[in-house]
Amino acid sequence: MTLLDLTSRAAETDRLASLPVAIIGAGPIGLAAAANLVERGIDFVVFEAGDDVAASVRAWGHTRLFSPWKHLVDPASRRLLEAGGWRLPHPEGSAPTGAELVDGYLAPLAKLEQIASRVRLGARVTGVAREGMDRTRTRSRAVTPFTVRVRTPGGAVEDVSARAVVDASGTYLSPNPLSSSGLELSGMAEIADAVVPALPDVLGRDRARFAGRRVTVVGAGHSAANTLLALTELAREEPGTTVTWAIRNTRAARVSSSPDDELADRARLGGRLDRAVADGRVALLDGFEIVRGRRAAEAVELVGHRRGELVSHITDVVVCATGFRPDLDILREIRVELDEIVEAPKRLAPLIDPNVHSCGTVQPHGYRELSHPEQGFFIVGMKSYGRAPTFLLATGYEQVRSVTSWLAGDLGAASTVNLTLPATGVCSTDGGGCC
Repeated sequence: MTLLDLTSRAAETDRLASLPVAIIGAGPIGLAAAANLVERGIDFVVFEAGDDVAASVRAWGHTRLFSPWKHLVDPASRRLLEAGGWRLPHPEGSAPTGAELVDGYLAPLAKLEQIASRVRLGARVTGVAREGMDRTRTRSRAVTPFTVRVRTPGGAVEDVSARAVVDASGTYLSPNPLSSSGLELSGMAEIADAVVPALPDVLGRDRARFAGRRVTVVGAGHSAANTLLALTELAREEPGTTVTWAIRNTRAARVSSSPDDELADRARLGGRLDRAVADGRVALLDGFEIVRGRRAAEAVELVGHRRGELVSHITDVVVCATGFRPDLDILREIRVELDEIVEAPKRLAPLIDPNVHSCGTVQPHGYRELSHPEQGFFIVGMKSYGRAPTFLLATGYEQVRSVTSWLAGDLGAASTVNLTLPATGVCSTDGGGCC
């Protein structure tokens, strides 16, 4: 029992109880929140900025996840789907690609009438507040509805009232910059047309962008590893293609090749990349802290510090696989309590510190750790991890089960948090996705 448990919830007014829960994002965690609310009999509306559900997952759909199917499906969602005859694909088989996850699970889930009728596509949330209150006003705050400001596909702006807000918007659309300082890279505007976001489809739709060119991948996580290995395959087929891996540290510690890793595909990825570096298919530019980018005729010059000297690296294309950070701009008028380092909820941050924890060693957590001073507001999913790259979908599913139980007034279920995760290794999901 904690102080948070002993703090009474503000009594809901009749109007507040009549309003839906607003879910921001129709990715795996947003849809899982919706499924849990369906089972609880609580009305909701899902705002998805993309043109279809799971838009961010579709963007890296060619990439294979590390977890098998049994770890990728939310229990409440599975119950709803199986009621209509759906069956879990390959529960013990190999991990699916992002596209297979969408086609085999997320798209069918979103088509269920209980959910489809409440999803608004092309609806980008631009702000969250309390009705008629900025963040400085306190009186009657907890019983005042939320206002969710939405820009519709046609460009109109609409304010939607909600009893609670669950932010499951993820981090894929807010990548870290190329610079080691965390600030936008000096000269970025000059080279922007040569910079590609994380996890391009090197062997598919984006092939022409890389074939026969000098390509530099910046970043030390698994999204970088996936791209580098795809590029080595492309280089075998397309003469003139060269591959450089730029990292700011002396080694890429987050790309695990441990044989003890319970996610075997993750360990194999690290081992394959180690061999590609060792045999020269990938040139490693380690200890390179980028400070500026500029044009060098038709090429790009990256300037940075390396081993005490200012050095330059010439390339044609740069893949920015530097990880992701939460977009907090929409929460300016909401009272959130975030860790000053990783930008995760204050109580959650110590449990997910990437310097201490891998994906599989994160402790089970729920509404307590995800709570903020703004009662009824929760950040869940990848965004709840802030800048920590150790998120697993199974973790997010347990988060929303606990949060929706709290929203239903079932404190017992909300407080009982159980989670079994695959252990060992360091899982960097800086591809904006998840294991």
